[in-house]
Amino acid sequence: MEVVRIVMLGMTGVLLGLFLKGTRPEYSVYMSLAAGVLIFFYMTDKLSYLFSSVMKIQDYLPLDVEYLSTLLKIIGITYIGQFSSGICKDAGYGSIGAQIEIFAKFYIMVLSMPVLLALMETIHGFLS
Repeated sequence: MEVVRIVMLGMTGVLLGLFLKGTRPEYSVYMSLAAGVLIFFYMTDKLSYLFSSVMKIQDYLPLDVEYLSTLLKIIGITYIGQFSSGICKDAGYGSIGAQIEIFAKFYIMVLSMPVLLALMETIHGFLS
């Protein structure tokens, strides 16, 4: 039930942020940031399990290491991009948050290009 803990932490941060927004608006952003950082650090603790699971998959399947490292990079970029974009939006800088999201999506597309090209080469090899 770790998800419940994270949800409760997030909801507590939101409620405290709303309370502070009425009395001290400048502190509501800090509360949002603190709750986000706590959730982020909790998530990084779980990353070791994710990495070990991906390495087990690599042991079972003859996959290129480059593809798995690309997958892990994409997961990291997605999380960091969403996290920082959410903080920017909470602070009232929605346009900067949107730019971070766009850049993260663009960079994911750039990272996935070698995988897509390898897939196209494989399909071309099957059709030839």
